[in-house]
Amino acid sequence: MKKILAVLLATLILAGMLTACSSGTATSAAASSAAASAPAASASTPAASASTSAPASSGTSEKKTITVWAWDAKFNVAIMNDAAQRYQADHPDVTVNVVEMAKADVEQKLNTALASGTTEGLPDITLIEDYNAQKYIKSYPGAFSDLTSSINSADFAAYKTQIMTIDNKLYGVPFDSGVAGMFYRTDLLEQAGFTADDMKNITWDRFIEIGKTVKEKTGKYMLGFQLTDGGLMRIMLQSAGSWYFNADGSVNIADNEVLKEAMETYKKINDSGIFKPTTSWDEWVGAINSGDAATITTGVWIVGSIKAGADQSGKWAVAPVPRLNNAASKNASNLGGSSWYVLENSANRDAAIDFLKTMYDGNMDFYQNILINQGAMGTYLPAATGEAYAATDEFFGGTAIYKDLSQWVTEIPAVSYGAYTYEADAAVMAQIDAFCKGSIPVEKALSDAQAQVEIQIG
Repeated sequence: MKKILAVLLATLILAGMLTACSSGTATSAAASSAAASAPAASASTPAASASTSAPASSGTSEKKTITVWAWDAKFNVAIMNDAAQRYQADHPDVTVNVVEMAKADVEQKLNTALASGTTEGLPDITLIEDYNAQKYIKSYPGAFSDLTSSINSADFAAYKTQIMTIDNKLYGVPFDSGVAGMFYRTDLLEQAGFTADDMKNITWDRFIEIGKTVKEKTGKYMLGFQLTDGGLMRIMLQSAGSWYFNADGSVNIADNEVLKEAMETYKKINDSGIFKPTTSWDEWVGAINSGDAATITTGVWIVGSIKAGADQSGKWAVAPVPRLNNAASKNASNLGGSSWYVLENSANRDAAIDFLKTMYDGNMDFYQNILINQGAMGTYLPAATGEAYAATDEFFGGTAIYKDLSQWVTEIPAVSYGAYTYEADAAVMAQIDAFCKGSIPVEKALSDAQAQVEIQIG
């Protein structure tokens, strides 16, 4: 545990660099800019003052104030405020105070307080990014409430509940999904001779072949791509039920056959000439909004950014993500997501649990509303039977894209993210340039990355 604590603060800084709206990287940046689940919040989100971050006093013995920490005013905060209003309508004795601050500030305040052993100033509920969940749970045993008997884990996507389950105990309430899709321009693919059926359930090798044809016949790139961005790498890994770590937390990089193929696939894309080089979120999204790129493969939270190209309405569709050649790989994966956690020693622990259970584990109307208003896809499985998920979208050619995406949510392979996803991601990406240039073989790239991670985490 001391080793985990020793690198936690450094990790939070690294995660902020990788995910700052997210950072200069494309997929990470999506988190805040797309107001989604992806790993981050906008750097412009103001930090809460000391006075607002402390739990509010109830004033009377009957009244309770549940304090929630979250980032991203247009997504997470807005959604929690919706939940609060609905809950308070039936529970007049409870006030839910949602405190907005930057993602990095939430993490820093949590880490500082929990590391010092004090609960003063902590919220009753906090949002934690999925990639960091196990780090918090394992670093601070007893700090977060065991919700096994309160939340019906069977109501949620299996890949999501595994993230927050340790020793068969559920420590969080699953929130949004980063279910991935291959979003593509139907008009450009048709010009190149491809139909919707041609785009379904393909491999990455086939994706590259199609991309070459698209470039030849339309002059357009198949995708915007930053070689050193790890988002697409994580999509490839999870599609095959693999990650940078084994279930026991040991590093799984050097001998990881799935990761090896993913690295080789990056090189194939890099060598193919089918991508437009991008170095930032704006360039990555700009590649599709400008019409320079025909596809973008990432989490569902990108939908709002795709729709920013209003002149392209009716020209988009979505297909399952491509899969690797590895036999375990599926045409389903995830990128990003966060969940809610209750502090075990909070003054209003029981009220906080009831609030989350009532709103996030049973309120169908709530889930329809946040899909319509914020574009948020929950991992609460019954929600997919609602009207909002069945609605067609003219921007996407009159198809019901959320119906398809909600089906793919159920097919996402469950993996254990471990406690050091960002450290591992950075170590692997540090090797990708030399490997793709042919300076080192993939075996050395992976062995060097594993050595770096093992040194960093002890």
